[in-house]
Amino acid sequence: MDVRATVRERERDRGQTSIEFLGMAPLIILTLVLMWQFVLVGYTFTLAGNAADEAVRAGTAATRGDREAACQQAGLDKLSDAWKGDASVTCGGTGFVTAVVTLKVPVLFPGSIGFPFTVRGHAGAVEEEKN
Repeated sequence: MDVRATVRERERDRGQTSIEFLGMAPLIILTLVLMWQFVLVGYTFTLAGNAADEAVRAGTAATRGDREAACQQAGLDKLSDAWKGDASVTCGGTGFVTAVVTLKVPVLFPGSIGFPFTVRGHAGAVEEEKN
């Protein structure tokens, strides 16, 4: 085997890896963007559920007259500004307090535009007795 022939083959292949990487770079970037968006969707579901739990907890401990305000305030307290802007908290019930929190899923960056669908978190708990 001629050493000069293998050197020429290596020189001919120079830059091949760079070209292959440049060809795959858009696919890699698209995959990372989609993975990030799925993380945001999952995180929004987690936030909606946690906000509903917090709202119900505050609603069951409040007096009947203050229940709606306490429930809504507690539901919004734990949300960051990026999700709080389009959030809605609905509380109700006597004996069994329920809370529904709806949030919009942001597109790529929290605080920017959101998808046209909402994520819903729901929670309920039995009203506490007041002594």
